Amino acid sequence: MERSKGRRYAPEFIQEAVRLAREGGKSRAEIAKDLGVSQESLRRWALFCDEDGRRRPVPGAAERAEIARLRRELRVVTEEREILKKAAAFFAQAESRSR
Repeated sequence: MERSKGRRYAPEFIQEAVRLAREGGKSRAEIAKDLGVSQESLRRWALFCDEDGRRRPVPGAAERAEIARLRRELRVVTEEREILKKAAAFFAQAESRSR
């Protein structure tokens, strides 16, 4: 498999490729073949480029750790909320039975 190393594409080209990939009219493989780029390049562009074809900042280690911490915290808070909803329903039902 031939691989182009260090080839640069115009932001407009990348923007159009990402738009085509996101619209989903064709498979990513078909789009890549039509454009003459690898499927991997197209996948990475769609993953790391914003709507304007500009590269999104990739989070560093500190940001990834913070995201992981916040996801864990969200999971705990969501579980606590569910427990409180069930407890509130239980006590409301118990109170209505005692009347």
